[in-house]
Amino acid sequence: MSSCSIVGVERQFTAIVRASVPFAGIPEAQRNARAKLDAALPSLEAGPIGRPLTRFRTPAEGKLDMEIGTIVARPFAARSDVVPSDLPAGRAAHFRLEGSFDGMPGAWQTLFDWCKAEQLALSGINWEIYSPWEGVDPAQLETDLYALLA
Repeated sequence: MSSCSIVGVERQFTAIVRASVPFAGIPEAQRNARAKLDAALPSLEAGPIGRPLTRFRTPAEGKLDMEIGTIVARPFAARSDVVPSDLPAGRAAHFRLEGSFDGMPGAWQTLFDWCKAEQLALSGINWEIYSPWEGVDPAQLETDLYALLA
């Protein structure tokens, strides 16, 4: 069973597609963005490709502003909807979800509840970094959740 902790995180470059959607639209937004990324990544000159991710701000007005993408080695020139961004450096609260993506809401609740109990001030910037999922038993998935501290 994973536990929450505070970790230091380094800045990482990302290739992303932006989306602003209601919670019910997240799966479709993820699929659409991943298809655009898959088409563009081979020609971006962004260096070796790392793990997939989703970065988001605290939800507002029932919508989630997301950056759906992947870690890359260096910045690159934007190509259509695929643009450069980054994950920030600093201190972050961390929790590892072990198992299916179905556990994501509960995992985030665990992390945010822990932050509240520890009286940690959050910046409002959060992200998930996924292990490879294609052809993997959902019970074997690992997703790292981060909430940047203020």
